[in-house]
Amino acid sequence: MTAAATAEPAPAPPVLEIAAINQFYGSSHTLWDASLTIPASGCVCLMGRNGVGKTTLLKVIMGLLPATSGSIKFLGRELVGAPAELRARLGIGFVPQGREIFSDLSVEENLLVGLAARGGRGTIPDQVFTLFPVLKKMLRRRGGDLSGGQQQQLAIGRALSIDAKMPKLLILDEPTEGIQPNIVHEIGDIITRLNDAGLAVLLVEQKLPFARRVARSFCMMDRGRAVAEGPIAGLTDEIVRQHLIV
Repeated sequence: MTAAATAEPAPAPPVLEIAAINQFYGSSHTLWDASLTIPASGCVCLMGRNGVGKTTLLKVIMGLLPATSGSIKFLGRELVGAPAELRARLGIGFVPQGREIFSDLSVEENLLVGLAARGGRGTIPDQVFTLFPVLKKMLRRRGGDLSGGQQQQLAIGRALSIDAKMPKLLILDEPTEGIQPNIVHEIGDIITRLNDAGLAVLLVEQKLPFARRVARSFCMMDRGRAVAEGPIAGLTDEIVRQHLIV
């Protein structure tokens, strides 16, 4: 057998590569050379105390805040300096903290907003209703009339609707915030199911049991810097005490 025949296939390139990102709010330096890699089919949990820069980093990735320096590459394409709307067109679904659904629009209208990323063409993907059957029953109900858990399902469904099949990366900021425990568990199962199907995931999460159940790896932030990272099994009690417990 030749060497070429026995060689293992090259690993898939990372979905997202963040390198040495710096960001300022006025004179306040909020991100300090922040770096993070999301591998193909990875599920990375971004962690840290309140105010350390987690949401800021997500907003920089999404083009909602400018990066002062550094690089953000999505499937090899540089995003720094690109318009914010490009992210959705390239296949990045984003669920912001607080969900930010349109409370006066119906469930169906909220989901149709996701189609704007592909020029309003097509229909709501079937997988949205497979994952969240409650949304199909509530298509005509106003988004503001849903419970917190139902609104989070709607926000994730909207993010998934940017692609006819599946986005390439799903970013979620505090997906369990203000949600009843049974729905938290259900959302965890859905994130795992999507990740197992090949969707790369980046989430900000403070609940340790949820993070350890859902994520494959972690990145701990402190004062705008990544201070610890690795497989989720490496998230030791010492790291938690040092960088997470208040």
